[in-house]
Amino acid sequence: MRYLIISDIHANITALDAALASAKDKWDKAVCLGDLVGYGPDPNEVIDCIRSLGAVTIRGNHDKAVAGVENIDDFNPIARAAAMWTREQLRPENREFLHQLAQGPKTVDGFSIVHGSIYDEDQYVYAPELAVEDLKTAPTPVTFFGHTHLQGGFTLRGEDVQALRASPPPSRESLSVAVEPGTTYMLNPGSIGQPRDGNPRAGFAIADFENRTVEFWRISYDVALVQQRMTQAGLPEPLILRLSFGR
Repeated sequence: MRYLIISDIHANITALDAALASAKDKWDKAVCLGDLVGYGPDPNEVIDCIRSLGAVTIRGNHDKAVAGVENIDDFNPIARAAAMWTREQLRPENREFLHQLAQGPKTVDGFSIVHGSIYDEDQYVYAPELAVEDLKTAPTPVTFFGHTHLQGGFTLRGEDVQALRASPPPSRESLSVAVEPGTTYMLNPGSIGQPRDGNPRAGFAIADFENRTVEFWRISYDVALVQQRMTQAGLPEPLILRLSFGR
């Protein structure tokens, strides 16, 4: 069984379509780590796509905010404006879909999925010291997480916690990482719709546990087209500009 691991799509159907086209025939089951919506111009299209894939999906903080599960007052003004715009666009059945999404962590066929961390779905795990507790108490050897929009992750072997740099270089679309016995992993597939590591290409992962590998992918898409739709929708300019730089 091969798993397509996607996260942080943020209402960017162009990036999602490009990722799915590149991953065609390479996976058997889709898993989504949350934040389907927020920031981008295509919330209904993204939700429709994820539903059509039959993806095992958990909620992200933007999903909660848009669905009314969580108050958006704690969002920064730009994120709050995008969330309010998204609420107005969503069809009722898609808002209900977001409202019903499960909270992580969730176990899927022997691995775990969370949005932020195992103990706090809204926590940003962006450094080894923030991953230690999750790694030491993880219910499975591999946990996939999102939220930071940073592709890669962390490993624990004995008492040694290390950052895992796994993003493909500009000249390549994928980079394979071996899943070794005796090591615990927290792995971030990257963000489909709004990368923040200086690389604007859409990020995702394909896990093949029978062959003990996780492939990290980066795929180019038509950023300008997405920016045009965002401008037409009146979304905040900083959100539009950041897509060009992967920030």
